[in-house]
Amino acid sequence: MSINDERDVEALKRVGAIVAAARDAMGARVAPGVTTAELDAIGKAILDRHGARSAPRLAYGFPGVTCISVNDQIAHGIPSEKCVLGAGDLVNIDVSAELDGYWADTGASFPVGMVSAEASALLQATRLALQDGMSQARAGAPLRNIGRAVERRANQCGFKVIRNLCGHGVGRNIHEEPSVPNTFDRQDRTVLRAGLVITIEPFLTLGATMAVQDPDGWTLRSSDGSLGAQFEHTMIVTGRGPIVVT
Repeated sequence: MSINDERDVEALKRVGAIVAAARDAMGARVAPGVTTAELDAIGKAILDRHGARSAPRLAYGFPGVTCISVNDQIAHGIPSEKCVLGAGDLVNIDVSAELDGYWADTGASFPVGMVSAEASALLQATRLALQDGMSQARAGAPLRNIGRAVERRANQCGFKVIRNLCGHGVGRNIHEEPSVPNTFDRQDRTVLRAGLVITIEPFLTLGATMAVQDPDGWTLRSSDGSLGAQFEHTMIVTGRGPIVVT
């Protein structure tokens, strides 16, 4: 969507604050022995308290309220009592919701207890890739600059980018145009405009460049079983940089 007035901005900030609160509360409970279903219940309680509705459930009939993906699961992991976090794991928590007709989407990856130096470096590189991408989200700038910044950071840090998962437009639905790739496409002539609402969400791995779907029809994994991480914000594009609502 594109912002029409200050009411749109405030409405996006409200739903953005809710999904950010759920993300952070769930992340604070990440620990060995905790199940992903327990984390999902925390997110559900926060969304319910504020009258927000789970975006993946509302839009697609997803089995959980939030998406929780562990280790080589890159995205859309289904919360489960059978999925028990262990020390050394990485867990990604992706929370998106609708409130009063406005949608916001956010995600973050967390270490479970002590993790390897390589896993820690992957987390840091993915955080920085998000920051780098956001620095390019300015009205009048080419959309492709976001992917170039993400890809450059991944390459500098020795990691790979999942090429078939992207950020996206958001605001009046969970997935809207434009697609926001995490790699540089020289042929893409899209120019960012003021008021556009998008997510930027780099997916970095230790080796894979593609995600593949599990037989459950939801979970996406790295094609080679390598560890992955993701960080995501919803933002409004302006001429002076993005207004982050999550």
